[in-house]
Amino acid sequence: MTFFGVVASGALPALADDVVSLRLPVVSDYAAWVNERSESHDFLKPWEPTWSAEDLTRASFKRRVRRVQREAAEQTGFAFLIFRRDDEALLGGITLSNVRRGVSQCCCLGYWMSVRHAGRGYMRLAVDLVLKFCFEELRLHRVEAACIPGNDRSLGLLEKAGFVREGYARRYLMIDGRWQDHVLLSYMMNEDDAA
Repeated sequence: MTFFGVVASGALPALADDVVSLRLPVVSDYAAWVNERSESHDFLKPWEPTWSAEDLTRASFKRRVRRVQREAAEQTGFAFLIFRRDDEALLGGITLSNVRRGVSQCCCLGYWMSVRHAGRGYMRLAVDLVLKFCFEELRLHRVEAACIPGNDRSLGLLEKAGFVREGYARRYLMIDGRWQDHVLLSYMMNEDDAA
């Protein structure tokens, strides 16, 4: 089962299958979010931009929620939280950022998974859901991702989901306090499905 919220009418999206559900954050998610982010700090640190102590405060989270909801309403980005459906446990997050229209019709994919939920297949389900959302609801042509070369789990996940390696960007993003190289990947709509 898959369901989507209706973006065109201004409703904010919710995505789900039988195992996971994805929705935009609300202020009441703060306690679960800060717990998962704090417990997963060492696990996530090598793969993410450096977070300040301020980034984990309730005030910062409220600002994040407002920004995420504004970007979704404007259809420029969608930062979903991932929940397990059977108990509503927060598992991680998945983001579609820099949604571009015009001649490119594409966006960038990013994600994080809590250390205690990693390696259980939840992120693959979430990636499948957001890809369907990108092509069926947003009507995009292409989804891009970038991954640090040594992040074998993430590269494997992307390739199993159908992403194809397209290039290599030297010193591409500031991750864990330093400019790091990234493998560039993309997932495109099947030409037979194009409108």
